[in-house]
Amino acid sequence: MRDAYTVLAGCYDRLTADVDYGKWADYAQRHFRRAKRPIRSVVELGCGTGSLTRLLAQRGFAVTAVDLSPDMLAVAEQKCRGLGVQFSCQDMTKLRLPGQVDAAVSGLDSVNYVVRPGGLKRMFRRVFQYLAPGGLFLFDVKTPAALEGADGQTCLDEDDDLYCVWRADYYPRRRVCGYGLDLFVRAEDGRWERDGEYHEEYAYTMDELDGFLREAGFRDVRQYGGWTMRAPKEGAQRVFFAAGKDL
Repeated sequence: MRDAYTVLAGCYDRLTADVDYGKWADYAQRHFRRAKRPIRSVVELGCGTGSLTRLLAQRGFAVTAVDLSPDMLAVAEQKCRGLGVQFSCQDMTKLRLPGQVDAAVSGLDSVNYVVRPGGLKRMFRRVFQYLAPGGLFLFDVKTPAALEGADGQTCLDEDDDLYCVWRADYYPRRRVCGYGLDLFVRAEDGRWERDGEYHEEYAYTMDELDGFLREAGFRDVRQYGGWTMRAPKEGAQRVFFAAGKDL
């Protein structure tokens, strides 16, 4: 098995064609309008292939995009060419920026991929450090109910030149959901090439995340049900956090 997002980078957009990045960008802007300062500069953590990055840059934000995978960043740089996006290949739990930003965003449960609570605490502290006073940190997570419910699931994605099958297994003692992916990609000569990757997500409780944020220095911490401005319902599969830094 390869490291996460190595072979997957070249076909990630085809496998996630159903993801509505415009909806995420719209939702982020709704929160930006509520922030205590005008939002002009944004750091995106776990930017992947840059689909959300591109939308935010096209809407006039000065975006710095961070990801640990050089292969994903290579795709993102091509996608965002000419938009003035600054890219940085780094571990978001050890975030370093040249200066403060007005907002930080992290989409598509990137936070769950930080499988060590100590690392996530460090990430939240770093985000707080680099947010300007009145700035906003917005991210979404899969809930424990979502990750536990994925146990044993097998899913298939395919098109004419790509076949991907993955299985999810939840490990209660570790509180981790592991995803084993088998990828079959048709080469230019028509032959099929097989590869694979392994991914893990950690089942953080909402109380834990709230506590980590407050420990990092955030005081105004709110939770929202998916794509709403209301509190999440019991049993929610995805929850958004909006954490503000005091002026």
